[in-house]
Amino acid sequence: MTAILVRRWMVILGLTLAATLVPVALGRFMPFLASLETWLADFRVATLLPAEPQQPDIVFVAINEETVTRFPYRSPIDRDFLADLLLTLEQKGARAIFFDILLDTPTEPAKDARLKQVMAGLRVPLVASYGSQREGLTAAQAAFLDDFLPPPLRGAANLEKDPYDGIVRTIYAGKPNPADDKAPPVALALLDKLGLKPPLQAGTPVAWHGRPDSATAPFRTFASQTVPVLPAGWFKNKIVVVGADLSDMDRHATPFRAAADPGQATMPGPLIHAHMIAQLLEGRQPPVQGMGIALLATLAAALAGTLLGRLDVALWMRMGLSLLVLAGIWLAGLLLFRHANMMVPIIAPSLGFGLALWLSDLHAGRQEREQKKFIQAAFSKYLSPALLDDILKDPSKLQLDPKRRDLSYIFTDVAGFTTISESMDAVALSDVMNRYLDGMVNIVFRHGGTVDKFIGDAVFALFNAPRDQQDHTSRAVACALELDAFAQSFLEAEIAAGRAFGITRIGVHAGPASVGNFGAEARFEYTALGDAVNTAARLEGLNKYFGTRVAMSGVAAERCPDIPRRPIGQIVLKGKTEPIAVFQPLSPSQAQTILIRRYQQAYALMQAGDPAALEAFAALAADAPEDGPTALHLARLQRGEVGDKVVMGDK
Repeated sequence: MTAILVRRWMVILGLTLAATLVPVALGRFMPFLASLETWLADFRVATLLPAEPQQPDIVFVAINEETVTRFPYRSPIDRDFLADLLLTLEQKGARAIFFDILLDTPTEPAKDARLKQVMAGLRVPLVASYGSQREGLTAAQAAFLDDFLPPPLRGAANLEKDPYDGIVRTIYAGKPNPADDKAPPVALALLDKLGLKPPLQAGTPVAWHGRPDSATAPFRTFASQTVPVLPAGWFKNKIVVVGADLSDMDRHATPFRAAADPGQATMPGPLIHAHMIAQLLEGRQPPVQGMGIALLATLAAALAGTLLGRLDVALWMRMGLSLLVLAGIWLAGLLLFRHANMMVPIIAPSLGFGLALWLSDLHAGRQEREQKKFIQAAFSKYLSPALLDDILKDPSKLQLDPKRRDLSYIFTDVAGFTTISESMDAVALSDVMNRYLDGMVNIVFRHGGTVDKFIGDAVFALFNAPRDQQDHTSRAVACALELDAFAQSFLEAEIAAGRAFGITRIGVHAGPASVGNFGAEARFEYTALGDAVNTAARLEGLNKYFGTRVAMSGVAAERCPDIPRRPIGQIVLKGKTEPIAVFQPLSPSQAQTILIRRYQQAYALMQAGDPAALEAFAALAADAPEDGPTALHLARLQRGEVGDKVVMGDK
């Protein structure tokens, strides 16, 4: 049992691991699946980001459409206006400024010079966007920017975009080779000026700041042209992000694009940086995710699929449970993000569950095929082909575990065959036994019986096992009569061919017994055990005392009222105290003979204790000296016995 249990759990473990690793690998190397998983993650960010108060330490000063309409040219932004804006923010007590305007193009020289002077002399910590030819600037642009913006003011405003869909999901942490960096990332440069040095690793996901409600932005936003007239308290001790909020400038796709709101399709670059600065400033942790989470979630789903696949339930119930599990996987993915800040994959666990369910079905199908092969191999020599085919189509009809049930039994034996076989060589013995047993087995199969075993030349057959048969006793008695006819013709053919053979004696009985697999773990056999089995075997042996070839019990006779028979007597078997009725089943032609009619009359006289029974049996014996039951009762009556009770002296 332990070994079977270990093998079972090894199979479950193997199926689960396969259903875990394959979807995770497919999710990494199949772009379609990876994109679908990424979109679902974006959808959670866009729709399920927990509500939280507006960020109190960062404000966004936007250069919008109304701002640029005040100037004679749209781009670059008027440098005098920008200089005034920086001075105003300094005057209103800003804590620090991120100036997300790329100053790579000359405009009016006087205005350019003034802005450069203001930026250099500003007392508020300032970081301005910086780029180089690596970011796509021309040589002239890069040279102008290098001259305009001294190194202490530079901040790399690069946005880390997904190479497949161009969406910003991670914080730019600098170039892989530090020698290539001419400026630190904006967020790090700005916080460094404030004396803060938050850790930042490459590939860190953005922990987007939530909204208080659908109508309120995560950060307070002011139009740049309104700053001079706004209260100083709105900017005092705030980190101010200055940048463009224009439809044609510096807009980028973020996970919020997955929301149905078209207004969130893109986000101004300065606002994206505001989210990143807030994340590092607050020490906000991004949603927990990664390979470990993916493997663990997929493993749990695959285990559920494997166990469900091995569950023996109706198809509709399995489908319902499968839908519930899949719904649970998706719901858990949404709720874990909303309430536990965990970005658990959904596609890989769903595929893992489905794959595990499919693999379990495949394994179950393989086991079923192996079971059918086992049944076919184990029972092909015991069951009729029609019954075996029926069981293979529906194995539930076959119950191999021992159970108590009502059965009918046939025992056959060839009289004196042990002595006969000693005079035969192995080849001749094998030939005669194969032909004899083949004929006997085919008859048993034809009547739907099960051949329990061969004991030398003896055959033990069961009816009503392993398959239920309402008429099992009638089948058994009809089978016994056909076996008798075959055995007689076989005997006659052997004698005619000059080969010795014996008379086949048959016993038929019905009653309860335990039937199923019995034996040790290494070897077992399907058989029936019980007193009724022993009675059937002893009935076969009593034929030699009765002078009959077929004897059936009264229990079997009562269940077959349509089968002709004649009584043998009330027989008390050795070791028993209560008699059992024994009959000889007859064919319809035998039942109509004068011999049987006279025997029935004589038996009735004997059963009634009438002295005339002796004369009746004597007259019958004179006319039919070969009839065994007549000779049996004549001898009993001559010894002075009365009635039909016969006490056996041996088995």
